[in-house]
Amino acid sequence: MYTKYNIEEIKEKLKSCLSEERYWHSIGTMEMAVELAKRFNCDEEKAQIAGLLHDCAKCLSGDELKKYYDTFDECEKLSSKTWHAPVGAIIAKRDWQINDEEILSAIRWHTVGKKQMSDFEKIIFLADKIEHRTREQEFREKIEKTLNKTNNLDKALLKSFKITIKSLLKRKLPICFQTVDVYNDLLDSCK
Repeated sequence: MYTKYNIEEIKEKLKSCLSEERYWHSIGTMEMAVELAKRFNCDEEKAQIAGLLHDCAKCLSGDELKKYYDTFDECEKLSSKTWHAPVGAIIAKRDWQINDEEILSAIRWHTVGKKQMSDFEKIIFLADKIEHRTREQEFREKIEKTLNKTNNLDKALLKSFKITIKSLLKRKLPICFQTVDVYNDLLDSCK
């Protein structure tokens, strides 16, 4: 067991603290994580929990997230949009009693990524980007097309990072240097 809570208890608690759209995004991420876990031979129960809890800190205000500022990597401090991921891992452990380090790490790195992610971490990262309930179809389909064509998590991740980096550049937003490192690492491994 990865937590003392069952999936229905997690859903109920999340429903009370997330916006409706964020709740349905979490449900969609959970569904996609299970689908990808089946496809790539990872633990489906772990995927279900991580997918459901990946945005558990999205309900916190900027001031509440900032209380954890000293736990962020330097690059995460560039954009408050990434703060919920490291805080989410802390909250998942503290409030949801998640005792599995891979679940916690998948939650922790689902925004900026990290080099040498496990297949499980890659699945949660991708599930967040391509879930069908709330994600924009055009964005989602580009990544899914790569995944379906290659059946390769790294190539799908590379596509996701390309799209994200391009979008950040277009909007003149900061790019975490760790994200660039992950992109470069993936570029090299996908040759």
